[in-house]
Amino acid sequence: MSVYEDALAANANYAQQFNLGHLPIPPARRLGIVACMDARLTVEPSLGLNAGDAHIIRNAGGIVTDDALRSLIISHKLLGTNAYFVINHTDCGMLTFTDNELQARLKDETGVDASGIKFHSFKDLEENVRAQVKRIKDSPFLSKDISVYGFIYDVRTGKISEVK
Repeated sequence: MSVYEDALAANANYAQQFNLGHLPIPPARRLGIVACMDARLTVEPSLGLNAGDAHIIRNAGGIVTDDALRSLIISHKLLGTNAYFVINHTDCGMLTFTDNELQARLKDETGVDASGIKFHSFKDLEENVRAQVKRIKDSPFLSKDISVYGFIYDVRTGKISEVK
């Protein structure tokens, strides 16, 4: 079976037992999370969250991009979230390249200039977490009363550590 067929079969089973249609739109824990897309980072179980508890925004590196910030603003202003977590992780692929390297590779492979694409690579995990937390705290569109925390998830142990 292909990944596609596996997913459709799994969804058919899931839909037969589905019982979450009653959940309200606002997240129950009033929490928003920006996390890396890494498949080893299982956000909900690692934080004891259930469906409906939090808004989770994932991208490469757990970066508070303009789009992630847009989602956090909507989450706060329209759906009542009042706490945010930024979660990066050990052994992150974003530490293994620079934007310039990937831009050059894309240019070499496709012949198309990729210099306008910002990939947000970084060299220091803790510094990246701090920068993302700062981006949220500095937004003029989010209340200064929002609690913002940064964490690093250890992919080998499952433990999160706060970055101050």
